[in-house]
Amino acid sequence: MRDTNNILVTGGAGYIGSHACKALAAAGYEPVTYDNFVYGHEGAVRWGPAVKGELCDRPRLDQVFEEFRPKAVMHFAAFSLVGESVSDPGKYYRNNVLGSLTLFEAMRDHGVDNLVFSSTCATYGEPQALPISDDHPQNPVNPYGASKFMVERIARDFGKAHGLRSIFLRYFNAAGADPDCESGEDHDPETHLIPLVLEVAAGKRPHIAIFGTDYDTPDGTCLRDYIHVSDLADAHVLALKALEDGAQTMAFNLGNGRAYSVREVIETARAVTGRPIPAVEQPRRPGDPAKLVADAAKAQKELGWVPKMDDLSVMIETAWKWLLKTQ
Repeated sequence: MRDTNNILVTGGAGYIGSHACKALAAAGYEPVTYDNFVYGHEGAVRWGPAVKGELCDRPRLDQVFEEFRPKAVMHFAAFSLVGESVSDPGKYYRNNVLGSLTLFEAMRDHGVDNLVFSSTCATYGEPQALPISDDHPQNPVNPYGASKFMVERIARDFGKAHGLRSIFLRYFNAAGADPDCESGEDHDPETHLIPLVLEVAAGKRPHIAIFGTDYDTPDGTCLRDYIHVSDLADAHVLALKALEDGAQTMAFNLGNGRAYSVREVIETARAVTGRPIPAVEQPRRPGDPAKLVADAAKAQKELGWVPKMDDLSVMIETAWKWLLKTQ
């Protein structure tokens, strides 16, 4: 057992990583952020030290492991734009896969054998059954999902060969912001529905686009399972504690088990903000499933994870407070 309470958090300056750092600090850990700050923000690192570095920079990783002697790693650092992964797959395989391999080799050589990995429901591809269970076949349909699936496979192989124990957290649609407005969603470019809708409410965009209104859903628009980012962060801490208690490698879905339509998101945002949000209907985008919803019963049973902010209006309200504070 390491004599430090340090946890190396790759991508800790990003949206979900920064919330996880706050949750780690609240649980008595010392989060050490490792980030290249391409998409992360230095101002989001508030609960522990920050180190600038690339995942593929093995000498830099060695320095960090030697200096901070972390007892575990939470691995968030990844490129995550699906469309970009299709147009530039090499960027995603180099960063997400080769970067993770370099990280795992550094963990191996420095005797760190606990990993909490930020995975995604994109590893499943087109759902064969709903809700999507943790043992649903993994058949990713884009390079982003494929890169995450490959990292899971590499981690399992490192487990067999080197004793690495990993928990993969496959989340659905992260949403919301820290209720204390200490961290929130700030992507460039922004691609997520809720912040885009709120930017329309704030007057930063003229309208929100609804891609497809003819799906086989109650209102014709896509259905998605949204999970508050602070609830995601809590799940990462619970996963870390499970590994400390001897848990073996396993995967968990993180979602609320309820799907909201694009129209429901827009209507809820109108109610929360009290502002008009013009919407423009456009044709479907290729590759958008009609419905994605998680079966997260395993995480609730085995990790003791209970989402606290599972209402869509709460997610949107916290995101709106964050946007008003930071605009």
